[in-house]
Amino acid sequence: MDIKTKLSVQFTMISAVILLFFSALVYYFSYTSQLNKFRVNLMEKAENTAILLINVTEVDSTLLKKIHQSTISWVEEEIALTDSAFNLIYSNNIKYLSDRIMRMNADKPVVKFFSLSEKDGVCFKHHFNNRTYYVFVMAFDNSRIENLTELRKILLWSIIFSIWFSVLLSYLFSMRAIRPISRIIKDVKEINSLKLSSRLNEGNRKDEIAQLAITFNEMLSNLEIAFRNQEEFISFASHELRTPLTVMISESDYLLNHKWTTEEYVGHLSELVSDLKKLNALLNSLLELAQINRDKSLPFSDIRIDEIVFNAIQQVKGKYQGRKIIPVIQYPESGNDLLVSGNGGLLEIAFHNLLDNACKFSDKEVRVEFSITDSTIKIVISDQGIGIPSDEIESIYRPFKRASNVKYIGGFGVGLSLVAKIMELHGVVIKVYSEENAGTQFELLFTRVSR
Repeated sequence: MDIKTKLSVQFTMISAVILLFFSALVYYFSYTSQLNKFRVNLMEKAENTAILLINVTEVDSTLLKKIHQSTISWVEEEIALTDSAFNLIYSNNIKYLSDRIMRMNADKPVVKFFSLSEKDGVCFKHHFNNRTYYVFVMAFDNSRIENLTELRKILLWSIIFSIWFSVLLSYLFSMRAIRPISRIIKDVKEINSLKLSSRLNEGNRKDEIAQLAITFNEMLSNLEIAFRNQEEFISFASHELRTPLTVMISESDYLLNHKWTTEEYVGHLSELVSDLKKLNALLNSLLELAQINRDKSLPFSDIRIDEIVFNAIQQVKGKYQGRKIIPVIQYPESGNDLLVSGNGGLLEIAFHNLLDNACKFSDKEVRVEFSITDSTIKIVISDQGIGIPSDEIESIYRPFKRASNVKYIGGFGVGLSLVAKIMELHGVVIKVYSEENAGTQFELLFTRVSR
């Protein structure tokens, strides 16, 4: 059973239950209302009978019976009047009011209502001249029976018609309710690995169906990023690994097919080791890039950004002996003013790559300047190296994209891609200013941790 049919059935059942409950309430309140009215009339009849026969001396049993016979109000009306010992003083059309019935219903209350064989009755206790009398009146309430019979017919047909109408409305309602889901199903069926850029219509972005579409679109975005990263990784890896592997295989074949002196063997093996080190560095860079692309949620903590930068400076100085890397910082009164939220390991990789590039493409000093405001920490890394051609600045963050003026300087073009990914994860704004043969400047704007 599809959802549309289930909704129709459920809606119809709910409507039927509500209608039955409402009809039961209408019938119950109508029944009790008419019963109460009839009982009030019975009590008035009993009270009038007692007053006429007991209180009014001019009226005797014969006269009262004539009055009752000439003014019968209800079907099979029965009237009986007894003294406190249940001795019958007056009766009219007695059928069900036996002595046992009268004794059983003559209770302490002044008025007591009872029912017998579909007849409704009342026992009225009347006091006069320090004596107690009981008046019993019973009758069929045909008017109530007829009204309730007619009401049952009206309610029955009303329920049948309403349920039929609710079936129709529920079907139309379910069709309209399911239409957005059907549209989503249709759109989802058209999406495949080649159409991950497609997105579902998010409607008003408020109701549950819109939230479903939004959630699915977010999943599609993540899938698209994952597929793109996978394709990029495969493309980059196949492109960058093919050349060094081919060279190493050719060198190995050449080395095996000729006889060499020990010095020549050592020379060729040293070249192979150098190539292997470069290949290892390339593989590490590729793996780091793939790991960052995959891990969109990383553990963050409050860290001092100056310590991260200084650790990266020490690492780079170890690689470039004698190179001046000058940090410029005016320390605030509290070390908490240098706190940022981030992943220390990744940030250290990013600053290491930036400083390594600055030293690689410049033989002069490198400056690292800190500027601290109430809400931000700006770090500027500048060198006086070969710079970046102005028309290539926009593409420097693309993996394996290297500037045209660094062809003869070692590298793989992965470092800045790693930096861009890491800073994107940390919400850091990066700006780069460069002039060819004059130097390059990277500005990183961090948000301080508020204390």
